Amino acid sequence: PQDSEKAKTFVHAFLKRSMPKMKDENIQDMLTRKAVVLEHYPKKKTKQKRKKTKGFTAKQRRELRLFDIEPEQQRYSIFLPLHELWKQYIRDLCHGLKPDAQPYMIQSKLLKADLHGAIVTVTKSKCPSYVGITGIILQEFKHVFKIITKEDKLKVVPKLNNVFSLELDGFISYIYGSKFLLRASERSAKKFKLKGTIDL
Repeated sequence: PQDSEKAKTFVHAFLKRSMPKMKDENIQDMLTRKAVVLEHYPKKKTKQKRKKTKGFTAKQRRELRLFDIEPEQQRYSIFLPLHELWKQYIRDLCHGLKPDAQPYMIQSKLLKADLHGAIVTVTKSKCPSYVGITGIILQEFKHVFKIITKEDKLKVVPKLNNVFSLELDGFISYIYGSKFLLRASERSAKKFKLKGTIDL
């Protein structure tokens, strides 16, 4: 083909210019008997180590007051929509709280459910001053509930030695705080064992 002839002529001329002292026979020999292999070694890409984003420590969160609720926000009426959302969430979780629903199944789901927005009442306590406190759970920590009451007072109620009750669509459930000493995220993955008798 014509293109191959042009290529051959170009290479011959290139070699003659590059190596003027070499004879034509030697150049022709190089073209017919030897092959030039061009090797390419790609540079190894160095993997950049991803820097792990470090979150705040517990001490830093306390210093920054990330979980503090401002006094002007401590109003019961502000969190009533949150309670309505929580009720809908529980109804969806339990596939509707029907009269023929098995209490054990509902109870097992409530044990793992998120309680932010639930209205709870302290029914039993080793400290009498806690009994009767009713309000919406705003924050749940490992050892305490933060509850806003109808009087717009933010109460910090320990879980230990307290029994809480919550009511929804006629179904009343009791939370034994001493057996509930977990964070909400940990509680969702925990397997609770059914026990016969539980006391404070």
